[in-house]
This record gives sequence, C-alpha cells and structure tokens, in this order.
Amino acid sequence: MHNRESPPTGARRKTPRQRAAPQMTPIRLGPDSPQLPATLSLLRDSFAFMAARIDPPSSLTRMDLAALAREAAEKELWILPAPDAPDTEAPHADAPLACVILTTQPDALYIGKLAVAQTARGQGLSRQLLTLADTRARAHALPKLRVQTRVELTENQATFTALGFVETARTCHAGYPRPTSITYERPLNT
Repeated sequence: MHNRESPPTGARRKTPRQRAAPQMTPIRLGPDSPQLPATLSLLRDSFAFMAARIDPPSSLTRMDLAALAREAAEKELWILPAPDAPDTEAPHADAPLACVILTTQPDALYIGKLAVAQTARGQGLSRQLLTLADTRARAHALPKLRVQTRVELTENQATFTALGFVETARTCHAGYPRPTSITYERPLNT
C-alpha cells in the first residue's frame, strides 16, 4: 500500500506536458566530447519538421559530426543531459534532452541551434538554456541575447516573443529578394 498525499480539493494534477523537469546542470561539450554524435542526432531530429517549410534549407542540413566538433571548439556548445537511466544498457541513456550553441558577437550573445528532444518538450528546458545564455552573456560582459528564426516558423516567433524577445530585424539569405529570417533580441534579465 502506497501512502500518497492527495492534491488539495479542487487542485489539478499536472499532466506530463505540464510537468517541469528538475533543474539540470548544463554540460559544455568540447570538440572531442563523446556526446557529440547524440547531440547531432538531437539537432537533426528537432529540426526535421522544418525541412518542407523553410526556404532556403537550414544550415543544419550541411552539418556533419566534424562541423559540430568545430562548433564546439570555436563556440560554446551546451547540453542538458538526460537523467541517469536506471538501466545502463538503455540505447539512448547518454542522449541529451536539449542543446544550444552560444556565439559571442560584439554586442550580444547569439543563441543558435536551440533544440529540445520531442519527449522532453513542455518541461522548461528551453528556459533553462536561456538562463544559461543570460549567465554566459554576463560572463562576456554582453548586454543582450540575440536569436534568429525563419519567417515561415510562426510558432518559433510566438515562443520567442513569449520569452521576452522583441523583433529587431528581418534579413534575406544570399540570393533571396524577400526576408527569410527574423532577428529577435532580449536584454539580460535583471
């Protein structure tokens, strides 16, 4: 017999979609990190939905393991690791739940390749990575965060707006006469 406390009368139980993930310790990957292949898989899986929606194609389509290793060497590649799996033989026990690539620019910290595993969405992992980005921007004495998304990805635009980002520019990829990307910025949390 389990002795569980019941929620107060009228309280709603959180669904799996509403359940917040425990605060995880981000891990910075280097160019030789054993988690790079799993991180590349996470990025490819997370960005796959946009392949038929955006033009030109994402730069991720050209990213291989060597390119991701260069990103880790030249920029800051961070992951939120999966909690320790009870079964060490689990095939994806070392797969990260989320990742981001942070790039120092002269006036901002650029947030690139922000990805969360499909099974871990809705748990606040993007927010945890944005908190990390705030911390890293402060460490670099930068006043704001910057992110870009494609004009076709209206759900990403809504998410960034809800997270306090404000549209600052629309830009075109080379050879395109129309805007293809939207830049958003957010001052650091105070």
